[in-house]
Amino acid sequence: MAPKPSNVLDQARSLIEDRLKELDDERAKLERTLNDISGGRVGRRRPGRPKGSTTKRGPGRGTTGRKRGRRRSTRADQALKIVSESRGITASEVAKRMKIAPNYVYRVMGELQKQNKVKKQGKGYVAA
Repeated sequence: MAPKPSNVLDQARSLIEDRLKELDDERAKLERTLNDISGGRVGRRRPGRPKGSTTKRGPGRGTTGRKRGRRRSTRADQALKIVSESRGITASEVAKRMKIAPNYVYRVMGELQKQNKVKKQGKGYVAA
C-alpha cells in the first residue's frame, strides 16, 4: 500500500525544516568563530578607507581630471539653439540634428518647457 500524498508531503516538509534548523545552528557557530578570529571585523576591507566614506574634493584630492571654469554647452542649450533657428521643429528632428536618441530629447524639451524657454506648437516646438 502506497502512502498518502499528503503524508509524504508532510514528511518531506518536516525533513526540510529539520535540516534548515541544523544549518541555522551551524551558521551561527561559524559566525561566532569568525567574529572571535577577526576581532569583530568581518570581510576583507581592512586597509584603506571604510566602506561608504567619501574623499575630500580639492587639488589632488579625488578630482576626476575634469577642468572647471567656463560652463560648457549643455544638451538643453543645444536644443534651444536648434529650436530658435528652426521654428516648429519636432523633437525627433532635433534628435537627428544633435545625433542623440529621441527619448532623451523629449525629456530635455520637457524641462525647457517648464523653464518657459520653449513652447509646444502643434507637433513642433518654438522658442518662447
